Amino acid sequence: MGKKTAKFEFLLLLAVFTIATCGLVYELVAGTLASYLLGDSVKQFSLIIGVYLFSMGVGSYFAKFLCRNMLNTFVEIEILVGLVGGLSSVVLFLLFESVSYFQFILYFLVFVTGCLVGLEIPLLMNILKDRVVFRDLVSNVFTFDYIGALLASILFPLVLVPHLGVMRTSLFFGMINIGIAILLCFLLKKELRRVWLLKTKAIVSFFILLAVFVFSPAILEYSEGKLYGENIIYTHTTPYQRIVLTHKNSDYRLYLNNNLQFSSTDEYRYHEALVHPAMSMAKTVQNVLVLGGGDGLAVREILKYPTVKNVTLVDLDKDMTRLFQTNTILQGFNQNALTNPKVTVLNRDAYIWAREETKQYDVVIVDFPDPSNYSLGKLYSVNFYRTLKALLKPDAIVAVQTTSPYFAPKSFWCINKTMREVFSNVDAYHAYVPSFGEWGFSIASNNASTNFNQVHRKVKGLRFYNYDFARLNHFSKDMVAKETEVNRLDNQILVRYFDEEWGKL
Repeated sequence: MGKKTAKFEFLLLLAVFTIATCGLVYELVAGTLASYLLGDSVKQFSLIIGVYLFSMGVGSYFAKFLCRNMLNTFVEIEILVGLVGGLSSVVLFLLFESVSYFQFILYFLVFVTGCLVGLEIPLLMNILKDRVVFRDLVSNVFTFDYIGALLASILFPLVLVPHLGVMRTSLFFGMINIGIAILLCFLLKKELRRVWLLKTKAIVSFFILLAVFVFSPAILEYSEGKLYGENIIYTHTTPYQRIVLTHKNSDYRLYLNNNLQFSSTDEYRYHEALVHPAMSMAKTVQNVLVLGGGDGLAVREILKYPTVKNVTLVDLDKDMTRLFQTNTILQGFNQNALTNPKVTVLNRDAYIWAREETKQYDVVIVDFPDPSNYSLGKLYSVNFYRTLKALLKPDAIVAVQTTSPYFAPKSFWCINKTMREVFSNVDAYHAYVPSFGEWGFSIASNNASTNFNQVHRKVKGLRFYNYDFARLNHFSKDMVAKETEVNRLDNQILVRYFDEEWGKL
């Protein structure tokens, strides 16, 4: 193979590598946005992957009909992939609150992108079939294609989303796509027909994406303003979630991945109900463990008890805990709880950390997000509760937030039943939080003789909880226990219950 042919092949393989990398990035962007905006991340990612792979097959099939000007067509596909994929996140953000057929647009964009990506390998093979030995051609094409996919899957969660955000990530990779098209136009100008037209298309497309990239913060602010209907005062994308803080009148609200986490007007109801029953019932409260709760609001309630000596907070997202350690507004909400010398903050995966921990605790407060996906569902499984049980002293008390018994009764009682598989003594209670409605909790102890109505200590100044556990322990008929299964790692039935119940709302 001559130098000219080798150069020609390398440039086209570079284009394949770029399309494969960018195509997967666009798919991940669509899946991330779907989980942010629509919730139900497991279902959305599964459908998007399915639609994307199917559309690649459709594109591969129709590639056989592209017989004329194949090299020009290949470059035009590179441009189209960059333009459609790059702008997809902008379109989705802007249209989410404006159209009733948002999901159709989402899957249509995924389908179009997949079709374009699916065209590239068959088209490239037809272009090179008379220039390169077939065996080498197939090997090289698929090698570049799969390496590109691997690179995208690594970069997306670790580098791209934390530093660029979802919208800028798709725009950035769109510019890379079109940048390769421009490179092909200049280096393969003798091979291309009407190269001036291709250059014009590529350059104009590149500057469109560049302009949108520059103004993307304003676009994102506008679209999120429509989405939340409140003044957005802080946004940040971490490797795990999108954090948005809003302000309207005297109310501050924190959203994670578009889901409300707390409202400053009534969060005290939730956190007093989560923390104070366990803290008042435990024989001692010197060493307390908090799992989740990176906002420090549960820790704030725990520190109201003067006999507390140590609080260990384990939360996965260091950007979340850092925000609540440094932001003056949020420090006011948690009363500087996360910088208190009694508090140790560990940014670890609680599932792994609990298996490695050897220390035992008097009280454990579990404030994980709702089990909306399998990654979170494992934190409500028999396996996890067995691990947690080993961290408890004989008379220790555990309190767990367990979603709404009114909106999601099967989910609520599934968690409670799962805890009964592990702990000797388990009960349930609920509290009304205006921002969320009726919200539920489960409480447990290793000691079968623990009396959940016995109060060992109180603190003054609570606004909601009055140490009358029996009042919160009564469930009306529309929140009564449903027949449910136990949540295990190998069935994750809880995630299915949660999707089914909250999906209706």
